[in-house]
Amino acid sequence: MVELKFVAIGKVRRPHGVRGEVKVQLLTDFPERFKGLKTVYIDEQPYTIERRRFTGDGILIKFAGIDTPEEAAFLRNRLIEVPVSETVPLPPDTYYHFQILGLEAVTTAGEVLGKVVDIIVTGANDVYVVRSAEGREVLLPAIEDVVKEVDLGANRLVVELIPGLV
Repeated sequence: MVELKFVAIGKVRRPHGVRGEVKVQLLTDFPERFKGLKTVYIDEQPYTIERRRFTGDGILIKFAGIDTPEEAAFLRNRLIEVPVSETVPLPPDTYYHFQILGLEAVTTAGEVLGKVVDIIVTGANDVYVVRSAEGREVLLPAIEDVVKEVDLGANRLVVELIPGLV
């Protein structure tokens, strides 16, 4: 599995105003993290935040060295990221999507189902899309009755197949 260095917390949508600010779409469940943030990364390059203002649908950010709408336009549609080491700690048995993606799904009986290749976010619970080496996909609801163990160290997701899943 490829070691992830950065996690996206926002996406630059467009320039705002004439002083180089950008409108940012939040991609985090923890928008308050922007309040004390001094440095973020765009294309793995550090950008210093001079100021930020929360709006109803996102946040306006002024980066040091970005002083015109033209300079700000260069950042359009780029992801704003932080190092994985700076992610907000989660409660026990709760995981970020990037931690689940790529795990090998194995049944409690030891049968290898494949790798988690996507996560579908629904209103009730997430659904893990597991693809076998043959290309067959299985949809596994991320609920306690199905997901029995997440072992990040072993890169494994242990699941119990309940009737009707496969």
